[in-house]
Amino acid sequence: MPNTKSAEKRVRGSATKAAHNRRVRSRLKLVEKRYLALMKEGNLDEASKALSSVASAYAKAAKVGVVPKAKASRKHSRLQLRLNAAARPAAKPVAVTA
Repeated sequence: MPNTKSAEKRVRGSATKAAHNRRVRSRLKLVEKRYLALMKEGNLDEASKALSSVASAYAKAAKVGVVPKAKASRKHSRLQLRLNAAARPAAKPVAVTA
């Protein structure tokens, strides 16, 4: 229970910020889930477009401090690697002779 007017104000502001951060994190999960679903279907063209929106959402969230910048960068990198691996044709195993 806040004891002063300024403390009451901080409680209200904290609640507003927490609600905003919750919405942003929820959106991040949603766009990432859509991207992963497209990857699972094998729809690489749509997945590429979805990756762009995922990267944008993470960059915006990192810019305002909802997620750390390193986490946003790591997520983008790993999701891009996943798309690249799916787009690359399967390599034939090479027989090693000794």
